[in-house]
Amino acid sequence: MTFRFLAAGAAATFSLLPLAAISDVSAEGEQYAMLDPVVVTPTLTSRTADASLSSVTVVDEQTLREQQPVDMADLLRGQPGIDTTGNGSFGKNASVFIRGTSSDATLLLVDGVRLRSATAGSPAWQYLPPQMMQRVEIVRGPRGSLYGADAVGGVVQVFTRDEGTWLNAGGGTFNTWNLGAGSTLSHGGTTVTVGANVFDTDGTELREDSEERGYDNTSGIAKIRHQFGDAGSVGAFAFRAEGNSEYEGGAPEDLRDTDYLLQVAGLKGDVWVTDSWQAKVLLSEAKDESEDFADGQSNGIFDTRTRTANLQNIFVLGNHQFILGGEYQADEITSDNDYDETRRDNKAGFGQALLTFGRLDLQGSLRHDDNAAFGSKVTGAAAVGYKLDQQHRVRASYGTAFKAPTFNDLYYPGFGNADLKPESSETGEVGMRGQYSVWYWDAALYRSNIDDLISYDPVLMAPGNVEKATVEGAELAMGLEWQQWRARLAFSALKPEDDETGDIIARRAQRMGRLDVDRKIGPFSLGGTASFQGHRYNDTTNTQRLSGFGLLDLRAGWQFAKNWTGRVVVENVLDKEYTTAQNFSGWDYLNAGRSVMVSVSYDTL
Repeated sequence: MTFRFLAAGAAATFSLLPLAAISDVSAEGEQYAMLDPVVVTPTLTSRTADASLSSVTVVDEQTLREQQPVDMADLLRGQPGIDTTGNGSFGKNASVFIRGTSSDATLLLVDGVRLRSATAGSPAWQYLPPQMMQRVEIVRGPRGSLYGADAVGGVVQVFTRDEGTWLNAGGGTFNTWNLGAGSTLSHGGTTVTVGANVFDTDGTELREDSEERGYDNTSGIAKIRHQFGDAGSVGAFAFRAEGNSEYEGGAPEDLRDTDYLLQVAGLKGDVWVTDSWQAKVLLSEAKDESEDFADGQSNGIFDTRTRTANLQNIFVLGNHQFILGGEYQADEITSDNDYDETRRDNKAGFGQALLTFGRLDLQGSLRHDDNAAFGSKVTGAAAVGYKLDQQHRVRASYGTAFKAPTFNDLYYPGFGNADLKPESSETGEVGMRGQYSVWYWDAALYRSNIDDLISYDPVLMAPGNVEKATVEGAELAMGLEWQQWRARLAFSALKPEDDETGDIIARRAQRMGRLDVDRKIGPFSLGGTASFQGHRYNDTTNTQRLSGFGLLDLRAGWQFAKNWTGRVVVENVLDKEYTTAQNFSGWDYLNAGRSVMVSVSYDTL
């Protein structure tokens, strides 16, 4: 509560087109960069999305400010290869499936730091505040050879704000309000950023004839960095989000809620040892803490603390880059449940080669992990890209990855299975990208073979390993920056199948799509997002079918003074009733109907 009070006080203080028809015409470099942005997540180094030889999507600062997403589900829903489910709206349990893999097979990084619950396995996507984000990079496909465990489906990296001065205040349906502010100041090579945001809502019903279930989130960031000319830099950073979320119990009148905390903090530095050798170091700590309550009485504590030391050496030889590094990670849990083990360490060494020979690009990476719980694991990846001409590049890649069993999987009293093996996967992908001055397209086909899939075994009444599962899929992404128009289109089709039974893996949709269109008209802007998800099955035997649905969101903005903008966002305009998950008792988790949010913001970016 102290942190929430201080954050609120700080915030209050700051208060005083069809694509194929478009011809390729000249455009400024800044516009081209928005269509082919520089990314760091796919290869650990700065490369354009095209040159990364990866299927990657970037949600930039302009998109975040225009769309005003309330939570990560709004932000990620329908993006290429991404399926989202949730137990209702506003801070309720959410899952993010990349290319049909499980939610705990997607790695979440916040400013380069791994953040997730070591007990549940999945990141707490529902508690991440989009208001504090400046940029999100989504990499689809295995990245185990660079990041180790859990990067089976891909990696989502969130970068918190560190530019400009901002203030936002808004309110809307369900007695929802938001207040946030922050600023970045620079002097003599030193840059300092501070910011805070408070979000609160009464929420909506999560089941028929129930009560509204509220949610609040108070978040803050603090960063300091000093640049020593061209020689290197050193800095410290911290991000924290905490609050409370109410949810459903066994009966509609039951009062259940969770106090939660997400936090990352770290020290990082980089130095050019020689003209061709750069060394980087990151020392970090991440926390995922929660305490559940039933009618005001504590019903369980599940806290994770992850400490990491990561060293990377980047060598530049002409057009080629080589990376050698090592990582040490220690997970420690605290709970009022009696786990057989409460700590495990992981040591890793990794290397990567990024080679360029004219039109031909070659990439290769290898990593060895030694984990105290499940022993050694080696993962690798290779990719080749070839530029057919200045606008078109074809690529092909192969990669392996693995997902570590969680503490719950292995040690939860009366449930864990200490004999579980890690999941392992092999993925092959082919793709092609067309990159032009005002638009681009990117298409990919892939197949993942997963061995020892970790799933609930009804015979053992505990987690078990499914021998084999297969995911096959196709993705198409397109983008446009033309005059005053911005548009993004995404479509994904996949088949995530249990090879033993032939059934579709539970809670995965097989078709997803999204279209974002925005238009500026002088000081005004108009936009909308149309998204859809196909039907899915709530259970492993495919007997509980959940219907697909489509959603429409509309938005409008007015820049009434320099750096000042008023916005109206209407989500679920058609007041669609839909569900993406069912409770074990058989009732549907309800999502929010039509909602309206009105806001005023000041932003110097």
